Amino acid sequence: MELIDAPQTGITVVGQDIPGLPQNNIIIKAWNLLKADFPALPPVHFYLLKNIPAGAGLGAGSANGAYALMALDDKFELGLTQQQLMDYALQLGSDCPFFILNKPSLAKGRGEVFSDLGTNLANYKIVIVNPGIHISTPWAFGQIKPRPAAANLATAIVQPVTEWKKLIHNDFEAVVFEAHPEIKEIKESLYDAGAIFSLMSGSGSTVFGLFEKNKNIIYAGRNNYFLKIIDL
Repeated sequence: MELIDAPQTGITVVGQDIPGLPQNNIIIKAWNLLKADFPALPPVHFYLLKNIPAGAGLGAGSANGAYALMALDDKFELGLTQQQLMDYALQLGSDCPFFILNKPSLAKGRGEVFSDLGTNLANYKIVIVNPGIHISTPWAFGQIKPRPAAANLATAIVQPVTEWKKLIHNDFEAVVFEAHPEIKEIKESLYDAGAIFSLMSGSGSTVFGLFEKNKNIIYAGRNNYFLKIIDL
């Protein structure tokens, strides 16, 4: 395939719809960030296959931005270190640096201070269920009232997975479940199917369940929900 020069920077998205104008896409913002510091960076036309829905709590947009930074660094040999990439990523969003690191980590600060967890989930598989409900992240954060944590996450996460149900919680669940009871039903149905641990992902609306790898899963949720099983 012959590569041709792009006349101007832009993006073509196929698959899931992305709300907003193309020029406001986080991938274009990533290009703009690097262009400011590397004036010789040429125009690029990006092609994005969007499989993960927006507002799903899976960090899809944040991952797109982070990987755009890494792709541009690699393609145009900018010579950025991992830390420099993470610094740029933080300007795109608080959870973007995680996708530069891309391994199980405990994040503090704005999401840019990491410590290695060493978590091994090789004996498990994860079931991801998305009901197709868009949850606005700003709305979800606006509903949260800061309070002391019920448990120390750094201590809880290194406990056996069988203990996580008692120790690890997502504060967004209370407000999201009240607004959308069907998301709470997903979590309950995953436990009914034999999940060892289940939690809403981020600010929702996706819910995941951890199952033993050899577990035969019979999920009794609604048929129109997106469901994916991933071996870890």
